[in-house]
Amino acid sequence: MDAFFASVEQRDFPQLRGVPVAVGGDGPRGVVATASYEARRFGVHSAMAMTKAKRLCPELHIVPCRFPVYKAVSGQIHDIFHEYTDIVEPLSLDEAFLDVTHNKPGIELAQQVAREIKQKIRERTGLTASAGISYCKFLAKIASDYHKPDGMFTVHPVRALDFIAGLPIEDFWGVGPKTAQKMHRLGIFTGAHLRALPLGFLMKEFGKAGRIYHDFSRGIDTRPVETERVRKSVGCEETFLTDIYADDDIRRELSALASELDRRLRRNSFEGASLTLKVKYFDFTQITRSATADHLLVEADDILAIALRLMSHVDVGPERPVRLLGLTVNKTYPHTVATGRAPIHPTLFDEMLTDLL
Repeated sequence: MDAFFASVEQRDFPQLRGVPVAVGGDGPRGVVATASYEARRFGVHSAMAMTKAKRLCPELHIVPCRFPVYKAVSGQIHDIFHEYTDIVEPLSLDEAFLDVTHNKPGIELAQQVAREIKQKIRERTGLTASAGISYCKFLAKIASDYHKPDGMFTVHPVRALDFIAGLPIEDFWGVGPKTAQKMHRLGIFTGAHLRALPLGFLMKEFGKAGRIYHDFSRGIDTRPVETERVRKSVGCEETFLTDIYADDDIRRELSALASELDRRLRRNSFEGASLTLKVKYFDFTQITRSATADHLLVEADDILAIALRLMSHVDVGPERPVRLLGLTVNKTYPHTVATGRAPIHPTLFDEMLTDLL
């Protein structure tokens, strides 16, 4: 979907149409959840501090989130998806992979399926959607961001290698800002630069992710569209109105987080033995610390004890106060060893028969 939350607000409130809109909290620690395209022209984007967004765009209209409304609209959109295929892998409320190789209406071309879905979304919700079409998830995801809003873009297997060669490295799946900086230092700026490097070099520099980058640069991505995704973690976090650093304040906040995490674990029937502590400082720098217990973490007191032990190794004080704390239990079991992801085996383009929307 195109600027989903903001587009819903502009649909429901005509006075917001054509003006810059940010959905999110307007407090001193508010964060932009979604920005309209009018706001994006000023540099406003999701995950940005609302105070910065207002500096960039003084005329910004700030709207609180209405998650029940967004969820209801998302349900309408997913109902449309299932009119064409039940092989749907949700990524978020407004984004999903669809395998339309064998679609319900029997439409031959994925492009036609995409056009019909886009048209039905507009007719039933009043919103626009963009579609990316290709033979694998990596390229379909990238294609979906082309020609937004209300766009459609196809990466055909015959043109895939040339398309990837000119792709900025920042657009590759799994390449965040820090990884992009490292790649730039290594002289990697495009898919062509990445493809020129041997697998051994990439795995030495980037570990297991090096194999993924190596395969993606060659148009290889054999991951199927998964209708059921296995949950790997459950977590919660809290951003404070005022930065904290005192031991009593930190213990109180970690205790509250441990209790909330305990409730979420029970609600989701989730179990794991590994706990990750997330600490974000006043200057937005962030660190994590993790530990794996010899038993499953099922009690708030147990979670708190490990969280406090992890926190004791974190540098916090008047000169380095904390604005956010988070706790996450990962699906790791006692006395097990993670073997890592199995390698992706090269596959010829003419063997990749799946059309993805």
